[in-house]
Amino acid sequence: MDRLIHTICIALLCILASSSWADESGHPVTMWQVDGKTNSVYLLGSIHMLREQDHPLPSVIDSAYDDAEIIIMELDMDDMDPAYTQMAFNRAGVRTDGTTLRELMGDDAYSRAEEAAAAVDIPLDMLAQSEPWLAAMTVEIMLLYRIGFNPMLGVEMTMTSRAARDGKPIEGLETVDEQLAFLDGLPLDVQSEMLIQTLAEGAALGDSIDAFIDAWHFGDMTILESGLLDSIREQSEFSEVLITGRNRRWADAIAGMLDDDQDYLVIVGALHLVGDEGVPALLAKRGLGIQQLSEPAGLR
Repeated sequence: MDRLIHTICIALLCILASSSWADESGHPVTMWQVDGKTNSVYLLGSIHMLREQDHPLPSVIDSAYDDAEIIIMELDMDDMDPAYTQMAFNRAGVRTDGTTLRELMGDDAYSRAEEAAAAVDIPLDMLAQSEPWLAAMTVEIMLLYRIGFNPMLGVEMTMTSRAARDGKPIEGLETVDEQLAFLDGLPLDVQSEMLIQTLAEGAALGDSIDAFIDAWHFGDMTILESGLLDSIREQSEFSEVLITGRNRRWADAIAGMLDDDQDYLVIVGALHLVGDEGVPALLAKRGLGIQQLSEPAGLR
């Protein structure tokens, strides 16, 4: 579920304007290492939906996976119950009292959404019973599927498949219900703007997404920070609920993993790792030795 939530945050609310054009002969990646006295914790920024052409992942990610005994994700991906997840999703985001998306958004906002939806050939009527955050999420997935992105190719599902094959346990930082509550608890005007912006920027998605993937691949934190955080910082309530508040909780959890007798690979959305309130910065403020990792020269 959270890979869908973060797709909205990363791919559409935060469109990038340029590419890093880094050299393949050795480069940073969007991953960090924190060392305790007896173990290491690797922190990987994820892209939740990828394309075939975005694989293979950088080999340094494989090395961290091989070293880790336990995989930590935003959700416990290997123990999720699909039936319960769908029920929770519908309970949180689908109205059963007859209230429509138009009524939730108001006529003016809905008219803006209708106009933007027509421009990207999205039938907004099919989302009539959805709350605005769910409508935005659904639209985002439709747009990304159109240009070849698939959650099954994303970092989490790639690593979940490997862990299942290798018998490595996966643990979650949050539950599905907690994640849905974050979105469902946003004010309706914030949800409505999320939907409108998702639709309005949908036409340009194919032109901008390569720059984001490129910056992620080459660990270009300057581009990632400016592209990911600029628009979100303008929406303080959205930022606190979905980004910075969770970053603080996750930094606490990661600090608690240090000095265990096992190594961990922690995988969270790349949005959570940028800026002075990102998880790496929060860990550094605690005095922990954290370093960004690099892909060795000659390897992808």
